[in-house]
Amino acid sequence: MKLNTNSNAYIIIYSAILVVIVAFLLAFVYQALKPMQDANVALDVKKQILYSLNIRDLDGAAAEAKYQEVVKKEGEKEGQKYYMCQINGEDILVVSLKGMGLWGGISGYLAIHGDKTPTVYGVYFNHESETAGLGAEIKDSQEWQEKFIGKKIFADGTDTREVVLSVVKKVTDPETQVDCVTGATLTSNGVNDMLKECLKEAGLRGCELFIAPAMMRDSVVIEEPKKAEEE
Repeated sequence: MKLNTNSNAYIIIYSAILVVIVAFLLAFVYQALKPMQDANVALDVKKQILYSLNIRDLDGAAAEAKYQEVVKKEGEKEGQKYYMCQINGEDILVVSLKGMGLWGGISGYLAIHGDKTPTVYGVYFNHESETAGLGAEIKDSQEWQEKFIGKKIFADGTDTREVVLSVVKKVTDPETQVDCVTGATLTSNGVNDMLKECLKEAGLRGCELFIAPAMMRDSVVIEEPKKAEEE
């Protein structure tokens, strides 16, 4: 019996089989490539952290090796990630940042150094969908990112939750302020809000993750077991 290839039943069955085969192939390809995709995402994150430490222009293998060299500890507190790094013998805390720009999410990493007066060691910003040549400059302009270097982060005193580092239209305090990106005021406002929100607990959480545990370990005194007294 010859199949009627023009019948509705044949077309529906043929289409269904074809969809199942294509879906299976796509799922197979996705699973096969997932480890490589995950590795690329992880490497990209490591590169962004290195960018915040002013270490750029490294390929995959060199970036991986440099990351292992400078990043000594990793931690997470309240969904925010922290990295204790060391460059030329100096301890540097890298803090992850997340916020909202004009058209979508923005993110980044900010490196902090200095005990008595914490300042910006370096910074790197990223975005999902900001306008090219305008808001996207927060990522694309290394020159703009370098304007943050050396800026004071917290207000004077011991309360590190009062963040004074800011992005503004007109700089009145060069110690703490950075000019907004030209033509991208709303995206710049998003960066400013992200800094205020993500850095207000950075000092405390960094201490809780890295400093306090080390101090506790150093303060533990291990006593030698006493020998039983002879009768």
